[in-house]
Amino acid sequence: MDINYELYKVFYQVAKSLSFSEAADMLFISQSAVSQSIKTLEKRLNQPLFIRSTKRVALTKEGELLLKHIEPAINLISRGENQLCADPKSGVQLRIGASDTICRYYLVPYLNNFHKQYPNIHIKVTNGTSLQCAKLLERNEVDVIITNSPNSALNNMMQIIPVKEFRDIFIANKDAFPLNDHAITLQELQRHPILMLEKRSTTSMFLHNLFLEHSLDLVPAIELSSNDLLIDLARIGLGIAFIPDFSIKELGNLAVINTTQEIPTRMLVAAYNNDIPLSDGARYFIDSLKI
Repeated sequence: MDINYELYKVFYQVAKSLSFSEAADMLFISQSAVSQSIKTLEKRLNQPLFIRSTKRVALTKEGELLLKHIEPAINLISRGENQLCADPKSGVQLRIGASDTICRYYLVPYLNNFHKQYPNIHIKVTNGTSLQCAKLLERNEVDVIITNSPNSALNNMMQIIPVKEFRDIFIANKDAFPLNDHAITLQELQRHPILMLEKRSTTSMFLHNLFLEHSLDLVPAIELSSNDLLIDLARIGLGIAFIPDFSIKELGNLAVINTTQEIPTRMLVAAYNNDIPLSDGARYFIDSLKI
């Protein structure tokens, strides 16, 4: 059966986004061209691939089966294109996705070690929240991600490897919030201004869920996209910041506020796509992170 690769590429984008308009934007073609391509593919395969309605698009069982086989092929082709298009002077790329905090406070020594081991491999780091990094991996825009776990955006198409256990802590200016001499309840903590990452972060979801488990509704005073800024604001006494313990090296005028309710530990994990073979460099990098 001779079917143009472009038809499969259009099918893949629609299947991943479940949106004809989003697929059109990703492929830089018109929505009508996307629709026509899908109709042509369905006609040649003699199978319905999508269930269309005015409100949503869904895959048929036949569409799900086709996606299962098409996705690895698309990803392999994309990886090959990326390697061929890389700057020949810099060699093959290693594309890493991670948040600012993970990059700055965890990854730097590992990146340094990798660069010494593979000086001809260009390291490209893309920053984003842990949720965004999982989506980058799903779209094959990065080779490996380092992310907080739990992370609802990780899926069973990804190989997930624990690399570091950590705890989240509450910190505050000792003078503005003299609470470090005893453990306090989450209810008591709630009476003070809480500084935390914005809602789209896994850390924010984690803390909101922790409060909900104790039948409490968390209303933060300030939400930001940077742990560094949260620490800076805590230092000047604007509130109590919630941060991962590895993101602060010296407390200075800050103190850790302990809670009577135990805060569960979390993990940093490395993840890569199961369907795409790792390069020797990527494998070395992941192995260097393992606990």
